[in-house]
Amino acid sequence: MGEEHRLPVPRLLARRVGKAIQDYRMIRPGDRVLLALSGGKDSLSLLALLAQMQRHSKLSFSLGVATVDPQSPDFEPEPLGDHVRGLGLPWFWERQDIFGRAQKHLGRPSYCSFCARMRRGVLYQCARREGYNVVALGQHLDDFAESFFMSMFYNGELRTMKAHYRVREGDLRVIRPLVYCRERQTRAYAEGQGLPIIIENCPACFRHPTERQRMKELLAEQEARDPRLFKQLLHAMQPLMAREVPA
Repeated sequence: MGEEHRLPVPRLLARRVGKAIQDYRMIRPGDRVLLALSGGKDSLSLLALLAQMQRHSKLSFSLGVATVDPQSPDFEPEPLGDHVRGLGLPWFWERQDIFGRAQKHLGRPSYCSFCARMRRGVLYQCARREGYNVVALGQHLDDFAESFFMSMFYNGELRTMKAHYRVREGDLRVIRPLVYCRERQTRAYAEGQGLPIIIENCPACFRHPTERQRMKELLAEQEARDPRLFKQLLHAMQPLMAREVPA
């Protein structure tokens, strides 16, 4: 990505998000975008970047925010609502007992995918109810790389997440504008901007080491040996990330 590493983190992230949106045609004039805000560094960073883009870009789009509350005793999302309303944006607090329904999956490899599917379903319902046609998620390049290797190692498939795709029903598009951004950059941005980060609320992440965490450690070890790792991985994954980009 050329000499971008010399840019301050806020400008670097803004440039990379803008490039991803342009490359994959993620946001189009008149779109109504619903951002999924978990309270983590990634979704908070994406919210700040999209809100800034909405204010200053020539691209005209609406922006709303939804937080899925899984009813975990450790999750208190009220500060997120104050933060979103302070930006002048609508906030939807979606309460669903995902925690209770997922108890039987705790500790199993399927737990994380089960929870993710449940959350996405709640987000899609909110988007349809409130009239949004695009759902924005906060996964970054590290997440794409981890998914890529997990798919190879455990499923024997060359797959990763999609940067932009249409849901099966055809009425919603899902975008991941942080696809060119690194996790360390979203962390630096969120902390530097003083964003109201809420600590991880998933009980499985506390009680059981996940395969994704092991993959994260493996990639970090390899990157320490070769700093070009993620640049090369992005090049390798781009055909997979773009397969389902809508026309």
